[in-house]
Amino acid sequence: MFAAERRQLILEMVRANGAVSLRELARVVQTSEVTVRRDVRALEAEGLLDRRHGGAVLPGGFTRESGFPQKSHLATAEKTAIADLAAGLVEEGEAIVVGAGTTTQELARRLARVPGLTVVTNSLLVAQALAHANRVEVVMTGGTLRGSNYALVGSGAEQSLQGLRVSKAFLSGSGLTAERGLSTSNMLSASVDRALVQAAAEVVVLADHTKLGTDTMFQTVPTDLITRLVTDEPPVHDDRAATELQALADQGVQIAVAGANGAPAGGEQAPARRASLPGPRRGVALRSGAGYGEPAAAERGRVADLRRR
Repeated sequence: MFAAERRQLILEMVRANGAVSLRELARVVQTSEVTVRRDVRALEAEGLLDRRHGGAVLPGGFTRESGFPQKSHLATAEKTAIADLAAGLVEEGEAIVVGAGTTTQELARRLARVPGLTVVTNSLLVAQALAHANRVEVVMTGGTLRGSNYALVGSGAEQSLQGLRVSKAFLSGSGLTAERGLSTSNMLSASVDRALVQAAAEVVVLADHTKLGTDTMFQTVPTDLITRLVTDEPPVHDDRAATELQALADQGVQIAVAGANGAPAGGEQAPARRASLPGPRRGVALRSGAGYGEPAAAERGRVADLRRR
């Protein structure tokens, strides 16, 4: 690929996502990070993008990203499958927090059928999905509205979450890696998501396979705080997503995988495949070996020792 073609593709990626890491750019254009870094410098010199901490963003800063209309049409079948599976993790009478995003909006539509539920959210879309649910109480945070994703952000949102304690937090984001955890391309959104995490005993991340292995600008949830990942089955050729899933399992994240690439032909949801990783990661974190759910031999020995005690 010629330099001009490569730089045009880089620019299109940044325009579509708001912020993209050098590693992701290198993967897509099939070249080294050194070459991509040189291309990013050239584009920055032309005023077409800005460099930021191992990545590239649109000129003018951190806050620009693809908006709701664009995101709502991406991986729709996968998001539906993920939302179906995640809804099964919520029990009657629970109090939970649900962050902003198109996948969490899909989840909210299913939560409308869970009686006695209390949902705290900073997302207008999540609140709208639950607005007519008879036995679900919706609590909105304060804050300033971000029009691109219909979410409340800023100090008002963060302060309204202080002192809150719920059983689970359901969050989405722009990227997920075993090394860095969940991340997003917007600084204000990341800050509110971190406040949501602090309020929850367990953290459940909803991310389709296209986000696995993608690292964006601002970390929201480090890997060691993620209790469970709900995702879809990566395509057979997607080695990156499969490798990232295994790496997350190796760090003790429980993996729940929905049916292959959303609903199969015929319109019915494929059975979910749940990894048999242990319960909430508060205390001893078990690590998996081969596959997404088998504990490594050393960890199985530790479990046996603990049981004998």
